[in-house]
Amino acid sequence: MSKHDQLHRYVFDKANVRGELVQVRDSYQSILQSEEYPSVVQRLLGELLAAASLLTATLKFEGDIALQVQSEGFIKYAVINGTHEQCMRGVARWDQAIETIPERFSDMFEKGVLVITITPDEGERYQGMVALDKDSLAECIQAYFTQSEQLPTKVILKTQVDGSIQAAGGLFLQVLPTSSEASDMSERPEFEHLCTISETITDQELLHLPAQDILHRLYHQEEIQVYKPQDIRFKCSCSRERSANAIVSVDKQELLNIIAQEGCVKLNCQYCHTEYSFDAIDVEALHNDGFAQPEQSQ
Repeated sequence: MSKHDQLHRYVFDKANVRGELVQVRDSYQSILQSEEYPSVVQRLLGELLAAASLLTATLKFEGDIALQVQSEGFIKYAVINGTHEQCMRGVARWDQAIETIPERFSDMFEKGVLVITITPDEGERYQGMVALDKDSLAECIQAYFTQSEQLPTKVILKTQVDGSIQAAGGLFLQVLPTSSEASDMSERPEFEHLCTISETITDQELLHLPAQDILHRLYHQEEIQVYKPQDIRFKCSCSRERSANAIVSVDKQELLNIIAQEGCVKLNCQYCHTEYSFDAIDVEALHNDGFAQPEQSQ
């Protein structure tokens, strides 16, 4: 596993603040390989990927998280799905008819919203929403925490999409929740201090330096407790069995008509572009048994 695909958690012993540092490279490049994305869309996916990893680390249960952008503007749809094990996948859709691609974050969306969905393996699903009305995705995520948890939060997201290496990274600082914490950052001077020194990080440092070097450069005057890093990887959850479960709800004759014309029914995963095909025998078996057949290797 690449050292550039890891999440690092740490706690400031004397500030009652937790921090996270994420760097992604191989997993990011795997996501970008699915489409010929414009550079602004690549950057958005990189920021969403880093943010999803940072937010997944805040979950105290086993489950999934999805960061989904919806808009009527240049960006139509973008999503990163992640698990508590830091398995990530993502995809984006944009208006390919627009001749002049917007460069500023705020110009990419019209009626844009960021939907954050948390789905525990056990328990109820939770969904929060925040408008994409700030100058950056990081600021929008900070607004989400302000309105949903009333916890002072700092998010820094950076990407590199030019050249031979695509990389993304992020920093996350948050006051540890207690019954008496103030929600106003100005009432937490130690948190404001940590935010100030964290903002000195450069793109080059965050994206390319080893994590331990970054933590030393930023916080060498602080007392921090650093935990074991967690690996991040690209992993798509598609399978032949899931695809079969999708087509079994379609009328059998309709499927057979498609097979008669095209030779088979094909389903293509939007995340990894793996193609699953089903012939007439498969369709008959699925509809006769009423459930999907066991997954087969492709």
